Amino acid sequence: MKSSPEWHKSSYSGASANCVEIRESSERIDVRDTRNREAGHLTFPSSEWLSALAAER
Repeated sequence: MKSSPEWHKSSYSGASANCVEIRESSERIDVRDTRNREAGHLTFPSSEWLSALAAER
């Protein structure tokens, strides 16, 4: 997993206008709503985030 402090659009959002942005580090993943950035973000341990993505496939 890359270590980047910058926010980027999740590849799971596709071409939708309703999307999320993520910020990844080796320890955690931050997730926020692109249209409502001022509401803050959710933080997940990397292992939990990867498990959730695997369950969605």
